[in-house]
Amino acid sequence: MDSIAVTSSGQLRGTTADGITAYLGIPYAADPVGPKAFQAPEPVPAWDGVRDATALGSTAPQPPYEPPYDVLLTNPLTSGPDFLNLNVWTPGGSGLPVLVWLPGGAFRNGSNATPGYDGTAFARDGVVLVSVNYRLGVQGFGVIADAPSNRGLLDQIAALRWVQENIVAFGGDPEQVTIAGQSAGGMSVATLMSIPSTQGLFHRAIVQSGSATATALAADGAVITAEVAKRLGVESSVAGFASVAIEELLAVQRVVALELRQNPDPARWGATVVSAGGGIMPFFPVIDGELIHERPIDAIVGGAAAGIDLLTGVTTEEMRLFSIPSGMAAAITAEALPVLLGRQGVDPAIVAAYVASRPGLSPGEVFGDIVGDAFFTLPTLQLAAAQRVHATAYLYEFDWKSPLEGLGACHALELPFVFDTLATATSPLYGDEPPQELADRMHAAWVAFVTTGRPSWSAYNATARPVMTFGLPSRLVESPRASELALWTSPH
Repeated sequence: MDSIAVTSSGQLRGTTADGITAYLGIPYAADPVGPKAFQAPEPVPAWDGVRDATALGSTAPQPPYEPPYDVLLTNPLTSGPDFLNLNVWTPGGSGLPVLVWLPGGAFRNGSNATPGYDGTAFARDGVVLVSVNYRLGVQGFGVIADAPSNRGLLDQIAALRWVQENIVAFGGDPEQVTIAGQSAGGMSVATLMSIPSTQGLFHRAIVQSGSATATALAADGAVITAEVAKRLGVESSVAGFASVAIEELLAVQRVVALELRQNPDPARWGATVVSAGGGIMPFFPVIDGELIHERPIDAIVGGAAAGIDLLTGVTTEEMRLFSIPSGMAAAITAEALPVLLGRQGVDPAIVAAYVASRPGLSPGEVFGDIVGDAFFTLPTLQLAAAQRVHATAYLYEFDWKSPLEGLGACHALELPFVFDTLATATSPLYGDEPPQELADRMHAAWVAFVTTGRPSWSAYNATARPVMTFGLPSRLVESPRASELALWTSPH
C-alpha cells in the first residue's frame, strides 16, 4: 500500500506493509556533482507532484571492500548523482522518538542501503528510524585548499537539519532525536557532539566502537589528499579533482590507502593521520578551525555536549576483524610483538602484562587485544568519563563470538543484533543459528535508550563503571579488567 508524506521540498510516496511505512532514497541535499562534489551541501530543489520513495537510492562513490572483507561485510553499491539521501521507517502516529543512523566504513565505505540497517524493527517498536548517506573518501574528507573541509560531516549536519524540519511529517518528534553510529559512524557521532553548530539538532547519542579522539590536523589530512592528486596528475584543488572521472579518483584513492596500510610511516603520511587510525584509515574529520576547533574529546570535557545522554561501548575483540582475515595476526611472532607495538608508542611493560595474562593466545591475538584497547576500549572509556560529568553515560560490551574461527567478538559484529535484522544477515560472521534472544535483548536496550534515555542498567558514576556485557548470558559487570586497563595510565 502506498502512503504519502509532505516535506518542505515536496510530496513523497512510500510503501506500507504490516503497519510500517518505508520512505527510501529521500534527497536531503542537492546532487553533489562536478565542482559541487567538493563544496558544502546545498538545499534540495523543490519538485512538483509526488516523488517516488519506494526504492533504495544511490550510494556515495566508494570502492568495494577488499577481499576477504567483501564477503564478510555486506555493502551493496548503486551509482547515481543523488546519493545524498536518507531512508525513513515509521509506524505512523505522532510525537515518536527518532533515531538517526550514520553508517560506518572507515570514512571510505558504507551506506544506508546495507540490508542490516533496515529500520523496520525500530519502527515496529515505536521509533522512527532515519538512515543517512554522506560523502566519503576524498569527496567527503579530503583536505583541499579551496574547499571547505569535513564535507562528509557537513552532509550529516544537513541531514539532521532536514530531520528537524521534516520529521513531524513522518510521525517523529524533533525534540526527541538520538544520533547513532558505529565505527566511522560512531566517530562522527562523537565529533557532532563536540560541534557548537549542532546544538539543538539532537538530544541523545549512541557511539558504537567509535572514538572522540579520532581526528587529524588539517595539514596532515592534506598530505593524503595531495598524494592522491599527485598520482592523478592534477592540482589538489576543486577544479583539479572535478576534472577527473570518479572511477579514476576511487582507483587512485584505493592505491594510496593500501600503501598507507603497508607502510604507516608518520613522517610520510602525517603523524595525526597515522596515530588516529594506526595506518588502517587514511581519512578522518580534521581540525580545520571552522567546523572543528579542537579534538572532540577536549570539547566534550569542557561541556560541549552538556545534557546529551550517551550510550557507548565496544566489542570484546574489535581488532580481530582487521588482523585475522588479513593474515596479519598469523604473521606476528613473539619477538616482533613488542617491536610492532613500540612503533605505536605502547609501553613494553603493557605488552609484557598482556602476554602474561593471556598464556593461551598467539602473539597475533595478543597484538589484537592491545591495539583494540588502544583504539577502541580506552577512547570509549575516556568519552564516557568525560560526558558523565555533563549528562548520563551508559557503557556496554558485546561479547558474543562469531562461529568463524578466530574472529571472536569482532568489530561490527553487533550490528544486526542492534537492528534486530539477524533474519536477513547473510555474512558468514553469524553462522547458521545466531542467537535471536540476544538480538531481542540488545535491540530492546537501544529502543529503551532512544525512547527514555535509560537502557536497562545503571549509569557510569564517580565510583563505579558498570558495563552491560551482551552475550550468552548477558550480565552487568562492575569495572571489568580494571587493573589491566589502569596500566595505560599508570607510571611504569
